[in-house]
Amino acid sequence: MKSNQARLNTGSVVPLLGLGTFSISYDFHQTNLAIKMALKMGYRHFDTAKIYGSESILGQALMEAINDGMVNRDELFVTSKLWSSDHHDPVAALQQSLRKMGMEYLDLYMVHWPVRFKSCAEYPVPNEEDFEELDMKSTWVNMEKCLELGLCKAIGVSNFSTKKLQNLLDFASIPPSVNQIEMHPMWKQNKLRKFCMEHNIHISAYMPLGGPGNIWGSTSVIQDPIIQSIAQKYQVTSAQVALRWGMQKGASVIVKSFNENRMKENFGALEIKLDDHDMINIEKMVERKIMRGDHLVNKTTSPYKTVEDLWDNEI
Repeated sequence: MKSNQARLNTGSVVPLLGLGTFSISYDFHQTNLAIKMALKMGYRHFDTAKIYGSESILGQALMEAINDGMVNRDELFVTSKLWSSDHHDPVAALQQSLRKMGMEYLDLYMVHWPVRFKSCAEYPVPNEEDFEELDMKSTWVNMEKCLELGLCKAIGVSNFSTKKLQNLLDFASIPPSVNQIEMHPMWKQNKLRKFCMEHNIHISAYMPLGGPGNIWGSTSVIQDPIIQSIAQKYQVTSAQVALRWGMQKGASVIVKSFNENRMKENFGALEIKLDDHDMINIEKMVERKIMRGDHLVNKTTSPYKTVEDLWDNEI
């Protein structure tokens, strides 16, 4: 196994650097070109979700690249996610995603949030009446069915706390392979990472740079003096330091940029190595979660009355 990969509990490998495909506004042609440009640079891990609206764009770009001989399907690691209004039928939801993408299987299918909405829920931000009681046992049985039917090679979750993972492990016949979470040098997830390591659950980090460029994101990670000092030491960029930190913690990191120079810069993080002193210094950085999930909290219909409830006080 290469140093830029991690092995899942299924035995398959996941590239440590992935390209996220969420964008507030889509230009189909630009996105198609960006994905093919990423393939030429060496990206092989691509992340989407129903809620992102990019499944069809990603699928078309990848299938065109495969048909053109640019890449083989078995070289790719492609993920998507079960949206909260599809918990009633994950198999049908995954089949719909595969039809959109023109693919026979995904490498990983994840439960996007530990929240269930009515199938007719407002999209993407729910109304108060859209929430339903979460039945993760039923959801997970059907996620396992997705795997058994060969619709995906691995199943996982996203935005699950230590407690929610433990509850899932208590009844799961097939444990999750991955937990995709917010993780960066200012939100290190030490407790959750330790739990996942002990239970052989791979962590995939979204917002590994803190989400700069997004309306909800922050530049505080890449502007932190500790990160900038390490970047200067190696004559690299702050973004490369932050990404390398995540990879050296054993996580795959999902970057989101369709800008050619940024994509090259992010890919360059695979080439650097932080020493023990760097890693110790990064531990000193102040902790702050950026993606809090406030839209999933209310006092009446949501199972989570506070943000602390949603994250089981890991916030």
